Formats: sequence, C-alpha cells, structure tokens
Amino acid sequence: MSQKKLTDFIVEYIAGRRQAKLEAFDKKNAANNSPESEVLQERQALELRYETRNWLTDAAKRARRITLPVTHAAKFTHSDSKSSSIFIETHTKEGYLSTSTLSSPAEDIVGDAAALDIAKLLQTEVEGDSLLACLKRNDDSPLAVLAETPEQLAEWLAGFSQALTTKDPTSHTLAKQVYFPVAGDYHLLNPLFPSSLAQALHQKIVAQRFSEEAKAIRQARHEKKWHSEMLVIFPNTAVVNFGGTKPQNISKLNSERGGRVWLLPASPPVWEKQDKKPLTMTTIFDSGSFKRATKQTLRQLIHLLVSTGEKKNAKIRRQRDRYIDELIDLLFNIAAGIQREDWAGWTKDSKDSACQLKRHQQFWLDPYRVNIDEIFRAERDKDDWQVSVANDFALWLNDHLKKGGLSVELVERREWQTKFHQRLHEIELDFRRYRHE
Repeated sequence: MSQKKLTDFIVEYIAGRRQAKLEAFDKKNAANNSPESEVLQERQALELRYETRNWLTDAAKRARRITLPVTHAAKFTHSDSKSSSIFIETHTKEGYLSTSTLSSPAEDIVGDAAALDIAKLLQTEVEGDSLLACLKRNDDSPLAVLAETPEQLAEWLAGFSQALTTKDPTSHTLAKQVYFPVAGDYHLLNPLFPSSLAQALHQKIVAQRFSEEAKAIRQARHEKKWHSEMLVIFPNTAVVNFGGTKPQNISKLNSERGGRVWLLPASPPVWEKQDKKPLTMTTIFDSGSFKRATKQTLRQLIHLLVSTGEKKNAKIRRQRDRYIDELIDLLFNIAAGIQREDWAGWTKDSKDSACQLKRHQQFWLDPYRVNIDEIFRAERDKDDWQVSVANDFALWLNDHLKKGGLSVELVERREWQTKFHQRLHEIELDFRRYRHE
C-alpha cells in the first residue's frame, strides 16, 4: 500500500471528528441565546483545535494515557488497579485452551476512555496497513508529509510510541498477586484477565445464539424439520459484568461486549450410581444408559465425517479422534458404575438367575469376582478377553457409522479396536496394581 493512502486516511479521520464536534456545537448553541460574536469565537477555537497538525500534536500528548495492543488487561482484576497490562505474542497449536491457542487474538486497549479516539487512529487498517504497524516497524512516512518540521514529526512519533510500550512494567496492590514457591524462594505471579480469549468466546457464543443462521436452525428444530447444519447450544452459562455502567473504563473490548463476559460451566461430572445389578444385560453396548450417554457425541461424529466427505486432513482427523475418545470415556464412566467391589461376583450364576452377559464382558465388568472365584481369576488373567471387548466396541461404532451413511470397513474397525484396547489395557494395569497393594 502507498504511504499516501494512509496519510489520506489520517487527514480524513481528523476531519470526520472535527465535523462531528462542529455539528454537536451548532446544535447545542442553536437553542441558546449567547451573543453571536462569542459563539463564533468559540467555534473558530474548536475548528483550530481540530486542524490536522494541532490535533496530531494534542493526540501525541494524550497517547500515553492508553496502552495498545493488549491481550491481558489489568483492570478486569480491579478497576482501580494500576498494574501494567500485557500483550502475548506466543502461539501454540496444541495443549490447553489459552490465549496462545488463538491464531489471531483480538487486540484490546486499556487506559483513559477519553483517549480511545487515538487508539482508533492507530489501529484502523487501510489496505492491510495501519499507523500502528508503521510505528512498530519505525516507518514515519505517513506522518512525515504532514509535519511542518522534523522536530514536530519527532514529537508525534515519541508521543504515539508511548501507547505501544510499557517501559517499566509494574504491579499494584490491587492486582491480587500470587506468590508461587520455586526452589526455596518465591516467584511472583500477577494474574491478568485474558480479554482476547474472552472476546473469542463472546464472538463464538453470539454467532451460535443470535446469528440468522442459528435462528433458522432453531426454527427448524422447533418445527421438527431437517436442517443441514448442526444446532450448537451452550447450556448452564453464567454472566459476569465488568465496569458497571462504564465498561469502557475497563477496556475497549469490554466496552464492545457491554461489560459482559460469559462463563461456561466448569463443575465436575456427576457420577450416576448404578442401583441395580444389570443381570439381564447381554452386552453393555445395548444398555439404555450407554445409548443415552453417547447419542449426542455419535451424532456430532457422524455429522463431522459426512459433512467433510472425502477430506482427510490432520485437523479433521484430530476432531474425529476427539469424538472417539469422548465415546470411550463415556463407556468407561458407565462401566465404572458397574465394576463395584461390593458387587463382587454379580455375574456368577445362581439358582435365581443366570447371567446373560458375554463371558469376556463379564471379565471386564465384574473384576472383583477374582477375589471369590479362582477359576474366573485364572481365565481373566489370560488377558485375551480385552481384545474381544475392544472388538465389541469397534463393531458397535462401525455399525452406527454405517447407519449414518458412512462407508467404514475392516481398516476403520481395526483402528477403533486398537484405540480402545490401549485404554482398556492401561486401566487394567492400574486395577491389578491396586489389587496387589
């Protein structure tokens, strides 16, 4: 982009602010009976203040009252905190959800809300470039043609640069610091609110709740009609408000969100205790509890594979594997409710009932029977039952994928079987260590 277009934007931006101020001034004085000469004098002073060079000089002086860009803002912790805000440039593709996992984190601005007009001037992009980007790479050309003298240009550059850096990062008594023990000493942590991450979550929730597409999907569901896209909901969310009636005093992004930040539920899972022994169960995969638990995840997995068609890139495979891991987790959660020590031997036939569960699933779901049945223990310790259980899972998953219209055969079955068997083997090792303690 040519330097001229960015310079033209700066001139137009200031002219637009001048026009808005003059219109507000004229409207205010139209209803007053002030002397015309006095009104004219005040209007001329206002015009002079918004002359391009004068406004830039004033803005350069006010720029120190804001900090940009920012990903973690201090005033979310406490509105009176004088702690420094920071900008994180680290990017990761895997791991825990954090600001570093965002490919393009939204840049926040903190400081005096009355100086946000300067932030807009610096951040607005014109054909992929901005005054902020120019300052970062020490390019003064957009401002140089507007300055009357080299001294004036230097004053502007020095002033605007104060908004970009924190020369002496500081904390504050209201930052709610944490002292973390490290090798006989303490490392001082200053937890700052991840405003960029909150913005990403806000945009996601707004799109899924209030976009026209989301409304159409909900309408189709209400009318019990088919829709090509998936309905995404965020149950049990909470809202925390920052800044009260003046959210702009916390940060620019907080103002755009109206001070609202959504919180997703982070409560631990509620374990459903199995009250009755499942004596009539022939396989865990046909049990009602497992069907109910996996219904939504299966639907999401099938939708992913159907909607992406023949695409098999790394991103799709990772998402597919996450869904399968979730199915396995759900299965083991239900199994844990059956593998009770106080039910040891529940699969053993009695005069009142005969267990209908497959033998290899008996070995899995009644592990404590080894304490009362030597023959059962000897058979179970051979471990070949684990392969059979893993094969049951693979067959069950392939069957549901086929019902969803997918072409899955032996290759996929072996992949599901291997994934499940690995998890089952790890848990079985833990069980045996526990048994021999």
